[in-house]
Amino acid sequence: MKYLAAYLLLIQGGNATPSAADIKAVVESVGIEVDDSRISELLSSLEGKGSLEEIIAAGSSKFASAPAAGAASAGGAAAAGASGEAAAEEAEEEAKEESDDDMGFGLFD
Repeated sequence: MKYLAAYLLLIQGGNATPSAADIKAVVESVGIEVDDSRISELLSSLEGKGSLEEIIAAGSSKFASAPAAGAASAGGAAAAGASGEAAAEEAEEEAKEESDDDMGFGLFD
């Protein structure tokens, strides 16, 4: 991840095609030990895939097709709305129970 971050920093700084030496210089400038094989692995994985914008666009389209858990939580919210009064009563009871859990000791006492 640190090598990818250095690569992205170099691109944002105006270096359109960062080399292994450029990435190594950025990583070493913050006092981190460099693993040259990881840098070559990063550069080889990015080689031939186009510009950074194209790579990000391709990744974004993959995320768009991935299922999300939002639908399940929406169903739960609808069910909770139907029994809102019962949930409110339970929440009050839980609040009373939680106040007894600290045994008289506060976090900042």
